[in-house]
Amino acid sequence: MEFKDYYQILGVKPDASAAEIKTAYRKLARQYHPDRNKQAGAEEKFKAVNEAHEVLHDAEKRRAYDQVRAGGYRGGEQFRPPPGWGQQGQGFDFGGGGGDGEFSDFFESLFNRGGARGQPRSRRGSDVQAHVEIDLHTAFAGGRTRLSLQDGKGERVLEVKIPAGIQPGQVIRLAGQGRPGSTGASSGDLLLEVGIRADAQFQLDGRNVVHVLAIAPWEAALGAVIPVPTLAGPVELRIPAGSQSGRKLRLKGRGMPGTPPGDQLVELSIRAPEATTDKQRAAYEALHKQFADFDPRA
Repeated sequence: MEFKDYYQILGVKPDASAAEIKTAYRKLARQYHPDRNKQAGAEEKFKAVNEAHEVLHDAEKRRAYDQVRAGGYRGGEQFRPPPGWGQQGQGFDFGGGGGDGEFSDFFESLFNRGGARGQPRSRRGSDVQAHVEIDLHTAFAGGRTRLSLQDGKGERVLEVKIPAGIQPGQVIRLAGQGRPGSTGASSGDLLLEVGIRADAQFQLDGRNVVHVLAIAPWEAALGAVIPVPTLAGPVELRIPAGSQSGRKLRLKGRGMPGTPPGDQLVELSIRAPEATTDKQRAAYEALHKQFADFDPRA
Protein backbone atom coordinates (compact mmCIF):
# COMPACT_ATOMS: atom_id res chain seq x y z
CA MET A 1 0.00 0.00 0.00
CA GLU A 2 1.07 3.62 -0.45
CA PHE A 3 2.11 5.86 2.40
CA LYS A 4 -0.21 8.87 2.69
CA ASP A 5 1.42 12.22 3.43
CA TYR A 6 -1.53 13.92 5.09
CA TYR A 7 0.32 17.20 5.50
CA GLN A 8 1.01 17.31 1.78
CA ILE A 9 -2.62 16.47 0.97
CA LEU A 10 -3.86 19.45 3.02
CA GLY A 11 -1.02 21.67 1.80
CA VAL A 12 0.25 22.49 5.30
CA LYS A 13 3.61 22.14 7.03
CA PRO A 14 4.22 19.33 9.55
CA ASP A 15 4.31 21.91 12.36
CA ALA A 16 1.02 23.52 11.28
CA SER A 17 -1.27 24.65 14.07
CA ALA A 18 -4.75 23.21 14.61
CA ALA A 19 -6.22 26.44 13.24
CA GLU A 20 -4.12 26.21 10.05
CA ILE A 21 -5.16 22.60 9.53
CA LYS A 22 -8.83 23.52 10.02
CA THR A 23 -8.61 26.42 7.54
CA ALA A 24 -6.86 24.31 4.90
CA TYR A 25 -9.38 21.49 5.31
CA ARG A 26 -12.41 23.77 4.92
CA LYS A 27 -10.98 25.39 1.80
CA LEU A 28 -10.18 22.08 0.08
CA ALA A 29 -13.40 20.39 1.20
CA ARG A 30 -15.40 23.20 -0.42
CA GLN A 31 -13.25 23.04 -3.56
CA TYR A 32 -13.64 19.29 -4.13
CA HIS A 33 -17.09 18.60 -2.64
CA PRO A 34 -18.96 16.33 -5.10
CA ASP A 35 -22.06 18.53 -4.94
CA ARG A 36 -20.02 21.46 -6.28
CA ASN A 37 -17.19 19.96 -8.29
CA LYS A 38 -18.20 17.56 -11.07
CA GLN A 39 -14.71 17.24 -12.57
CA ALA A 40 -13.12 13.83 -12.85
CA GLY A 41 -11.13 12.95 -9.75
CA ALA A 42 -12.77 15.55 -7.52
CA GLU A 43 -14.54 12.95 -5.39
CA GLU A 44 -11.30 11.04 -4.77
CA LYS A 45 -9.55 14.26 -3.76
CA PHE A 46 -12.47 15.06 -1.46
CA LYS A 47 -12.10 11.67 0.23
CA ALA A 48 -8.33 12.17 0.57
CA VAL A 49 -8.85 15.58 2.16
CA ASN A 50 -11.40 14.13 4.62
CA GLU A 51 -9.03 11.31 5.53
CA ALA A 52 -6.14 13.72 6.12
CA HIS A 53 -8.32 15.91 8.31
CA GLU A 54 -9.62 12.90 10.24
CA VAL A 55 -6.04 12.17 11.31
CA LEU A 56 -4.49 15.62 11.71
CA HIS A 57 -7.35 17.35 13.57
CA ASP A 58 -7.26 14.66 16.28
CA ALA A 59 -4.27 15.22 18.58
CA GLU A 60 -3.90 11.54 19.49
CA LYS A 61 -4.16 10.28 15.92
CA ARG A 62 -1.76 12.98 14.76
CA ARG A 63 0.86 11.94 17.33
CA ALA A 64 0.53 8.31 16.25
CA TYR A 65 0.79 9.25 12.57
CA ASP A 66 3.83 11.47 13.21
CA GLN A 67 5.57 8.49 14.86
CA VAL A 68 5.16 6.52 11.65
CA ARG A 69 6.08 9.46 9.40
CA ALA A 70 9.27 10.00 11.39
CA GLY A 71 10.54 6.77 9.82
CA GLY A 72 11.30 8.76 6.68
CA TYR A 73 8.28 7.76 4.61
CA ARG A 74 7.07 10.14 1.91
CA GLY A 75 3.78 10.35 0.03
CA GLY A 76 3.40 7.70 -2.67
CA GLU A 77 6.14 5.43 -1.33
CA GLN A 78 5.31 1.83 -0.57
CA PHE A 79 4.43 1.29 3.06
CA ARG A 80 4.36 -2.06 4.80
CA PRO A 81 3.48 -2.26 8.50
CA PRO A 82 6.24 -3.87 10.57
CA PRO A 83 5.83 -7.54 11.57
CA GLY A 84 3.33 -7.95 14.37
CA TRP A 85 1.76 -4.57 13.71
CA GLY A 86 -1.50 -4.22 15.62
CA GLN A 87 -0.43 -6.72 18.29
CA GLN A 88 1.04 -6.17 21.74
CA GLY A 89 0.16 -2.50 21.72
CA GLN A 90 2.10 -1.69 18.52
CA GLY A 91 -0.92 -0.56 16.54
CA PHE A 92 -3.21 2.40 17.11
CA ASP A 93 -6.78 1.25 17.66
CA PHE A 94 -8.74 4.51 17.57
CA GLY A 95 -11.72 3.22 15.61
CA GLY A 96 -12.63 4.59 12.23
CA GLY A 97 -14.21 7.84 11.14
CA GLY A 98 -16.61 6.29 8.68
CA GLY A 99 -18.11 3.18 7.14
CA ASP A 100 -16.30 0.58 5.06
CA GLY A 101 -14.58 2.10 2.06
CA GLU A 102 -14.54 5.60 3.51
CA PHE A 103 -10.79 5.57 4.16
CA SER A 104 -7.73 4.09 2.47
CA ASP A 105 -6.01 0.81 3.32
CA PHE A 106 -3.17 2.90 4.75
CA PHE A 107 -5.53 4.54 7.24
CA GLU A 108 -7.09 1.19 8.15
CA SER A 109 -3.66 -0.35 8.67
CA LEU A 110 -2.73 2.34 11.20
CA PHE A 111 -5.91 2.96 13.12
CA ASN A 112 -8.11 -0.13 12.91
CA ARG A 113 -5.92 -3.08 13.89
CA GLY A 114 -6.45 -3.14 17.64
CA GLY A 115 -9.51 -5.38 17.79
CA ALA A 116 -9.48 -9.12 18.12
CA ARG A 117 -8.85 -10.98 14.87
CA GLY A 118 -12.11 -11.73 13.07
CA GLN A 119 -14.19 -9.55 15.38
CA PRO A 120 -16.23 -6.67 13.88
CA ARG A 121 -14.72 -3.30 14.71
CA SER A 122 -16.75 -0.58 16.36
CA ARG A 123 -16.28 2.60 14.38
CA ARG A 124 -17.72 6.07 14.68
CA GLY A 125 -19.71 7.24 11.69
CA SER A 126 -18.11 9.80 9.38
CA ASP A 127 -19.07 13.45 9.29
CA VAL A 128 -21.32 14.71 6.51
CA GLN A 129 -20.94 18.13 4.88
CA ALA A 130 -23.86 20.11 3.51
CA HIS A 131 -24.50 23.68 2.39
CA VAL A 132 -27.48 25.72 3.58
CA GLU A 133 -28.57 29.26 2.76
CA ILE A 134 -30.36 31.62 5.11
CA ASP A 135 -31.61 35.17 4.68
CA LEU A 136 -29.67 38.13 6.02
CA HIS A 137 -32.18 38.96 8.74
CA THR A 138 -31.90 35.43 10.17
CA ALA A 139 -28.10 35.71 10.07
CA PHE A 140 -28.34 39.03 11.93
CA ALA A 141 -30.83 38.08 14.65
CA GLY A 142 -30.03 34.38 15.04
CA GLY A 143 -32.56 32.03 16.58
CA ARG A 144 -33.94 28.67 15.52
CA THR A 145 -34.96 27.84 12.00
CA ARG A 146 -36.22 24.71 10.25
CA LEU A 147 -34.13 23.59 7.29
CA SER A 148 -34.96 20.98 4.69
CA LEU A 149 -31.88 18.90 3.86
CA GLN A 150 -31.21 16.26 1.22
CA ASP A 151 -28.25 14.01 2.03
CA GLY A 152 -27.26 10.38 2.44
CA LYS A 153 -30.06 9.85 4.96
CA GLY A 154 -32.65 11.07 2.47
CA GLU A 155 -34.73 14.20 2.75
CA ARG A 156 -35.24 15.40 6.29
CA VAL A 157 -36.20 18.53 8.18
CA LEU A 158 -33.90 19.70 10.96
CA GLU A 159 -34.29 22.46 13.51
CA VAL A 160 -31.03 24.38 13.58
CA LYS A 161 -29.88 27.04 16.04
CA ILE A 162 -28.39 29.97 14.12
CA PRO A 163 -25.94 32.11 16.15
CA ALA A 164 -26.60 35.85 15.85
CA GLY A 165 -24.09 37.47 13.51
CA ILE A 166 -23.06 34.30 11.68
CA GLN A 167 -20.91 34.96 8.61
CA PRO A 168 -20.93 33.33 5.16
CA GLY A 169 -18.70 30.26 5.13
CA GLN A 170 -19.03 29.55 8.84
CA VAL A 171 -19.90 25.97 9.78
CA ILE A 172 -22.57 24.81 12.21
CA ARG A 173 -21.91 21.36 13.69
CA LEU A 174 -24.91 19.15 14.49
CA ALA A 175 -23.66 16.31 16.66
CA GLY A 176 -24.83 12.82 15.75
CA GLN A 177 -26.54 13.85 12.49
CA GLY A 178 -23.87 12.40 10.19
CA ARG A 179 -23.41 8.83 8.96
CA PRO A 180 -24.25 6.09 11.46
CA GLY A 181 -21.43 4.23 13.18
CA SER A 182 -20.86 0.50 13.03
CA THR A 183 -21.30 -2.07 15.78
CA GLY A 184 -23.03 0.35 18.11
CA ALA A 185 -20.56 3.21 17.70
CA SER A 186 -21.82 6.79 17.65
CA SER A 187 -22.90 8.56 14.46
CA GLY A 188 -20.76 11.25 12.90
CA ASP A 189 -21.70 14.90 12.83
CA LEU A 190 -23.41 17.03 10.22
CA LEU A 191 -21.37 20.06 9.20
CA LEU A 192 -23.55 22.80 7.75
CA GLU A 193 -21.66 25.45 5.81
CA VAL A 194 -23.75 28.62 5.88
CA GLY A 195 -24.44 30.83 2.90
CA ILE A 196 -26.38 34.09 3.10
CA ARG A 197 -28.79 35.00 0.33
CA ALA A 198 -28.58 38.39 -1.37
CA ASP A 199 -30.80 41.04 0.20
CA ALA A 200 -32.73 43.77 -1.61
CA GLN A 201 -31.75 46.50 0.89
CA PHE A 202 -28.38 45.52 2.35
CA GLN A 203 -25.01 44.20 1.27
CA LEU A 204 -22.54 42.46 3.58
CA ASP A 205 -18.96 43.72 3.78
CA GLY A 206 -17.45 41.51 6.46
CA ARG A 207 -19.34 42.48 9.62
CA ASN A 208 -20.31 45.84 8.11
CA VAL A 209 -23.60 46.31 6.29
CA VAL A 210 -23.93 48.66 3.32
CA HIS A 211 -27.21 50.37 2.40
CA VAL A 212 -27.67 52.70 -0.58
CA LEU A 213 -29.97 55.60 0.37
CA ALA A 214 -31.71 57.60 -2.36
CA ILE A 215 -32.06 61.33 -1.52
CA ALA A 216 -33.49 64.33 -3.35
CA PRO A 217 -31.19 67.09 -4.69
CA TRP A 218 -32.52 69.59 -2.15
CA GLU A 219 -31.89 67.15 0.72
CA ALA A 220 -28.30 66.80 -0.45
CA ALA A 221 -27.84 70.55 -0.92
CA LEU A 222 -29.60 71.81 2.21
CA GLY A 223 -29.22 68.85 4.56
CA ALA A 224 -32.03 66.80 6.08
CA VAL A 225 -32.94 64.22 8.71
CA ILE A 226 -34.16 61.04 7.01
CA PRO A 227 -35.35 57.66 8.35
CA VAL A 228 -32.95 54.90 7.27
CA PRO A 229 -33.62 51.14 7.45
CA THR A 230 -31.23 48.97 9.46
CA LEU A 231 -31.34 45.27 10.27
CA ALA A 232 -32.59 46.16 13.76
CA GLY A 233 -35.23 48.64 12.55
CA PRO A 234 -35.31 52.20 11.15
CA VAL A 235 -33.24 55.03 12.66
CA GLU A 236 -33.01 58.77 11.95
CA LEU A 237 -29.94 59.85 9.97
CA ARG A 238 -28.76 63.44 9.58
CA ILE A 239 -27.66 64.23 6.02
CA PRO A 240 -25.03 67.03 6.05
CA ALA A 241 -25.68 70.00 3.75
CA GLY A 242 -23.65 69.88 0.55
CA SER A 243 -23.55 66.07 0.36
CA GLN A 244 -22.75 64.37 -2.93
CA SER A 245 -23.64 60.99 -4.44
CA GLY A 246 -21.27 58.28 -3.26
CA ARG A 247 -20.68 59.84 0.15
CA LYS A 248 -20.82 57.24 2.93
CA LEU A 249 -22.16 57.96 6.38
CA ARG A 250 -21.49 55.55 9.24
CA LEU A 251 -24.01 54.22 11.75
CA LYS A 252 -21.77 52.88 14.51
CA GLY A 253 -22.60 49.38 15.76
CA ARG A 254 -25.55 48.93 13.39
CA GLY A 255 -23.95 46.13 11.38
CA MET A 256 -23.71 42.41 12.17
CA PRO A 257 -23.39 41.37 15.83
CA GLY A 258 -19.91 40.44 17.00
CA THR A 259 -17.06 41.50 19.25
CA PRO A 260 -16.90 44.26 18.23
CA PRO A 261 -20.12 44.58 16.19
CA GLY A 262 -19.96 45.87 12.64
CA ASP A 263 -21.24 49.24 11.41
CA GLN A 264 -23.82 50.19 8.82
CA LEU A 265 -22.46 52.29 5.97
CA VAL A 266 -25.09 54.46 4.27
CA GLU A 267 -24.06 55.39 0.74
CA LEU A 268 -25.90 58.44 -0.62
CA SER A 269 -27.38 58.39 -4.11
CA ILE A 270 -28.90 61.65 -5.38
CA ARG A 271 -31.97 61.16 -7.55
CA ALA A 272 -33.43 64.08 -9.49
CA PRO A 273 -37.20 64.11 -10.09
CA GLU A 274 -38.47 64.02 -13.66
CA ALA A 275 -40.00 67.28 -14.93
CA THR A 276 -43.43 66.38 -16.34
CA THR A 277 -45.27 69.75 -16.23
CA ASP A 278 -44.57 73.26 -17.51
CA LYS A 279 -44.14 74.55 -13.95
CA GLN A 280 -41.62 71.83 -13.12
CA ARG A 281 -39.64 72.50 -16.29
CA ALA A 282 -39.70 76.23 -15.48
CA ALA A 283 -38.39 75.47 -12.00
CA TYR A 284 -35.48 73.57 -13.52
CA GLU A 285 -34.80 76.47 -15.88
CA ALA A 286 -34.73 78.88 -12.95
CA LEU A 287 -32.38 76.57 -11.10
CA HIS A 288 -30.17 76.39 -14.18
CA LYS A 289 -29.93 80.17 -14.29
CA GLN A 290 -29.10 80.38 -10.59
CA PHE A 291 -26.22 77.90 -11.06
CA ALA A 292 -25.13 78.94 -14.57
CA ASP A 293 -21.44 78.53 -13.68
CA PHE A 294 -21.86 75.00 -12.30
CA ASP A 295 -20.30 72.23 -14.39
CA PRO A 296 -21.12 68.75 -12.99
CA ARG A 297 -18.36 67.19 -15.14
CA ALA A 298 -15.58 69.53 -14.03
